[in-house]
Amino acid sequence: MTTRLARKPADSRFALKRDRMLKAAAFCFNQKGYSGTSLKDVADQLGLTDAALYYYVRNKEELVYQCYLRAAEVGREAMDRAVSDGGNGFDQVRRYLRYHVEIMVGDRGPVAIMSEIPSLKPEHRDEVLALSRSHSTRFEAMLERGIADGSIAQCDVRMTGNAIMGALNWIPKWFHGDATIAQNIVDEFPHILSSGLKS
Repeated sequence: MTTRLARKPADSRFALKRDRMLKAAAFCFNQKGYSGTSLKDVADQLGLTDAALYYYVRNKEELVYQCYLRAAEVGREAMDRAVSDGGNGFDQVRRYLRYHVEIMVGDRGPVAIMSEIPSLKPEHRDEVLALSRSHSTRFEAMLERGIADGSIAQCDVRMTGNAIMGALNWIPKWFHGDATIAQNIVDEFPHILSSGLKS
C-alpha cells in the first residue's frame, strides 16, 4: 500500500508531461502532416531536446499512434458524458458535440486529426481503425435513438453521422488557439452541426 501511494506523484507527473507532449505532437501533425513532422519539431514546440522524447516514445510512428489513442479517448469521454447527462436522442447529440468541441479548443487541445492512419504499422492501424469505427457506430446509435423517440427527423444515420463527424473532427486543422474564436466555436458549432436533425 505504501509503495503504491508513493508512486502516485511520480506517475501523475509522468502522465502530465506525456499529455503535454501528445498535445504538442498533435499540433505539429495537424499542421505539417506525418511526413512533414519530425521528433525535433515536437521537441522544439516543448522546449526540449529531441532525445528527451525517447523517454516517452520509441519513434515517430509510436508518437502519432499515441496521439490517435488520445483522440479516441477524448471522443469516448465526450460521448459517455453526453449519454449520461442527456435526455432524448437530440439532446444527447447536442451535448456530445458541445463536450467534444470544448475539449478540442480548450486547455486539453489540440487533438490529433486521424488523417495519417496509413502511416501506422498494421497492428496500430487496426487498433485505431477499430476505435474509430466503434465511435462512429455509437454516434449512429445516438441518432437512431433520436429518430425512435421523435426528437430527430428520419435520416440516413450513416451518411448523417459521417457528415457531422467529418466537420467536427476537422476543427483542429484550422483552429489555432485564439480564445475568442474558441468561444465562438463552442457556442455555434453544436447548433450548426445539429440544427438540421430536428424533427
